[in-house]
Amino acid sequence: WGGFADEVGRACELIQGLDVDFVDLNCGCPIDLLFDKGMGSALLERRPRLRDIVQVAAAVLDKPFTVKIRTGITRRVADTLMPLLHQWGACAVTLHGRSRQMRYTKIADWDYISECARGCSFPVIGNGDVMSWRDAERHLADPALATVMVGRGALIKPWIFTEIKEKRDWDISSGERLEIIRKFANYGLEHWGSDKQGVATTRKFLLEWLSFLCRYIPVGLLEVLPQHVNLRPMPYYGRDDLETLMASSDPADWLRISEMVLGPAEPEFAFTPKHKSNSYATEESTARG
Repeated sequence: WGGFADEVGRACELIQGLDVDFVDLNCGCPIDLLFDKGMGSALLERRPRLRDIVQVAAAVLDKPFTVKIRTGITRRVADTLMPLLHQWGACAVTLHGRSRQMRYTKIADWDYISECARGCSFPVIGNGDVMSWRDAERHLADPALATVMVGRGALIKPWIFTEIKEKRDWDISSGERLEIIRKFANYGLEHWGSDKQGVATTRKFLLEWLSFLCRYIPVGLLEVLPQHVNLRPMPYYGRDDLETLMASSDPADWLRISEMVLGPAEPEFAFTPKHKSNSYATEESTARG
């Protein structure tokens, strides 16, 4: 994210010394917190500012610079904007098949993604609703696209990349999922430290992730494959108590899962989920230690 060329330029100077494959500017985020500050998808209709940002980043970086966008804010503008992004210095563009107004509701418009890609002479990456290896295979078959990007699908089921690589539906057990959660927690403790503050920060990020992970429906319980990314299931019982707990949309249950890998939460710890897509919005609730 970044709303001003000077900010992005300074960030790119810092990135120069890091071992990264490429740098991506996210102009697709629809959340109000960033949009109201002129960042994320707000840049889609602020072309002079977006031009300055892309030109500065491309000039500063010696690594590939890419841009991710949506179809527009309310109206479609991607077909005219994408060639300009390449002209300004982006070597590739990722297009999410929804407008900012749509947030995450309805279905991503892959026909429009393909139409835009056919009009470009540079790599275009399609994005939106990739939740299974079947989805990825279907879109990768489009010759206009360089590849596909997985977004929420990777948050809901991070093993999706194994499924895509092996072209199979993985009926992952609750125990295997808990090991993935444990690994996530260990990475957090390595990064933020294992003191009180480090544990609290790791727990916060883990709980944000669990707000997505709980949306996964086990393959063995689905009547029809594959699960759609916006499918909101009725409450159900899993094949064991842990699988049932992992399916809960209650932040208090997410906190219980976090305590399995991080120990008891501090009495003053409180968590309210911040990143909810419209299609999954519920009454705001808070988990407390």
